Amino acid sequence: MSTAPIICESPVIAEAPIARTRRSDILELIRPRMNMLVLGTTMVGCCMAAQVPADWLRLPFTLIGTALCAASASILNQLFERRYDGLMVRTANRPLPTGRIAPAHALAMGLIAAFSGITILWLLVNHLTALLGGFTLISYVLLYTPLKRRTTLNTVVGAIPGAIPPVMGWTAITGSVAPPALALFAILFIWQIPHFLAIAVLYREDYRKGGFRMLPVVDATGRMTGRQILFYAAALIPATLAPVILHIAGPIYLASALLLGLGLMYFAAKAALGRTRLDARRLFLASIIYLPILLTMLMLDRT
Repeated sequence: MSTAPIICESPVIAEAPIARTRRSDILELIRPRMNMLVLGTTMVGCCMAAQVPADWLRLPFTLIGTALCAASASILNQLFERRYDGLMVRTANRPLPTGRIAPAHALAMGLIAAFSGITILWLLVNHLTALLGGFTLISYVLLYTPLKRRTTLNTVVGAIPGAIPPVMGWTAITGSVAPPALALFAILFIWQIPHFLAIAVLYREDYRKGGFRMLPVVDATGRMTGRQILFYAAALIPATLAPVILHIAGPIYLASALLLGLGLMYFAAKAALGRTRLDARRLFLASIIYLPILLTMLMLDRT
């Protein structure tokens, strides 16, 4: 009689941590924090395009479909890079390098998420948005992922799928690509370069161990990296003025974009000239603060 409670309770005690670990592993594959940026920029595109209340009816399906495509891209990217992730300190404990999730299971999850996301966009939003979602997924997994080990241009290539979500938000509402959507694309595309170069500086040694040809890995002096950071940070200022030129944003956004652009330029210049990890970290944090404020002001002051 005294052993009965022990026999009954032990499976519960054993299964709870396992279930929690499994859930956390799946979340790590999906990378929800990174994908929140994808959904946020998609919503910006929807907001800028919406004209009447009925336009917002497509928003939930757009976000669900986009989220599934983004989750698929993250899962498949980690699947293909699992051996290299195992060589880097910051990624060695991910579910695939450690074997906590089998590659076959990750492949199934990635393909199911991709099929589900594109199907939702195709049937419940529109065909153009679904095609853009499919292109984003394919270019990220089959183009950007292998290029990371072959050329330093991978950051520029990877910025293309990273800049498409706001365009998807626009096309979800309008069914077409227009200059305002291209302006949103340009802002996101250019912003990503100094943002990810700062990350690459911070994790230079990890990327070297993993065999990834990030610019800071092959740029021994850091001068080329600094020039790239400065160039794209400077290019971001005129790019953020495009919504004003296109008459989709007003003077409050204009003032905000100029102030934010000058602020980011300051941190970019510090990173380019100092070439230290501390300067890179400050630039990274500045870029994280910069984007949500800029996009929020764009939505609040849309005309």
